[in-house]
Amino acid sequence: MMTAADKAAAKDNLFNLAIPLTAAFGSVIGLLGGQAAGLGPWVGLIGGAVLGAVMCFVLARYVPKRAGRWGSAGLIGVIGLLMGGISGLIAGAICGALLSWFAYWIHHDTYRKGVPAYATSGQVLWHNAFLFICGFIFFFLIAPIVTIIPLSFNAENFFTFTPGMLALEADAFSLKHYRDFFTNEAWIRPLKNSLIIAPFATIISVSLGTLAAIGLSQSHVPFRRGIMAILISPMIVPLIISATGMFFFYSQLGLWMEANLGISRSIAGYIKVILAHAALGIPFVIITVTATLVGFDQSLTRAAANMGANPTTTFFRVQMPLILPGVISGGLFAFITSFDEVVVVLFVGAAAQKTLPWQMFTGLREQISPTILAVATVLVGVSIILLTVVELLRRRSERLRGMSPG
Repeated sequence: MMTAADKAAAKDNLFNLAIPLTAAFGSVIGLLGGQAAGLGPWVGLIGGAVLGAVMCFVLARYVPKRAGRWGSAGLIGVIGLLMGGISGLIAGAICGALLSWFAYWIHHDTYRKGVPAYATSGQVLWHNAFLFICGFIFFFLIAPIVTIIPLSFNAENFFTFTPGMLALEADAFSLKHYRDFFTNEAWIRPLKNSLIIAPFATIISVSLGTLAAIGLSQSHVPFRRGIMAILISPMIVPLIISATGMFFFYSQLGLWMEANLGISRSIAGYIKVILAHAALGIPFVIITVTATLVGFDQSLTRAAANMGANPTTTFFRVQMPLILPGVISGGLFAFITSFDEVVVVLFVGAAAQKTLPWQMFTGLREQISPTILAVATVLVGVSIILLTVVELLRRRSERLRGMSPG
């Protein structure tokens, strides 16, 4: 049961901290909402501040947390529905949920969660400011990617949100750009090329990168740091410089293969692009496998040798199972690098080796095709799946090395 002192402290917290901060937060949301609705900055600013202050007072004094959050989202959502239709409903519900969360977060001292009880006000402020900065950076990085996803369903051939899309009208959305991607030969051929080049480049990258990482992990190898710097230089050197050097080198290699090995120009072109992409992917494999080898117990290989196993058997039976998560992670990064690369293939490849990123680049320069947005959305989905696999492998690697609980 709350004492008189507790009630006084809660009242001071409400009027001196929660209401002013929630009003300030509401003014920011109101400013953005007012600009989007065409009401002007001052109307949104003042309206948001008043709404935030009133909501904070009512929620903190009279409404439990869960009911307050749902009620605020529903109430502001209904107001948005009356003012702007379906899109206003969604925006209003989001604003109401944010304002109610912030009000309870301040009033219930949730902002002190995660910091010691003896932390000063400055330390608490820095802790929460750091979290907000991280959230802003995440939003700054992810917002451009999220924007293209709804645009890819545009029923019109535009790169902007149409009034119908903003009003969430069903007729304003379509899958025609995705149908064009999967049925148009201009897109199918580059997709096939990417699916041919990327796997072969990944296999070469994983094979050479893993062997290089294992060799460089041996303490008796001389000039290890210098060799490592050279091997990962494709990640450091500007890509246009690497592409220029690869052009001169692989053009001569292609001519040699055609003249001496009887390889057709098309096949030679694929080989050149695969080798160039493999050179770009090897540094990723070296770095991930080297990081995995840091926790590897070298006594296991010595024990296998004492039991009569040769180096090849020791590698595949003892070492590889333990470093496999790092090898697969490096392979996934190498695959993504090859699948998304456009600069090197422009220098090294020919029209027969046109990849998906090359076709997207051409579509932006020569013909503004919204199909590019559909392709970009598909690539984002593939990247998310691959990165999820990488994270799962990282956690598995930590469990195998005893760095995290099973």
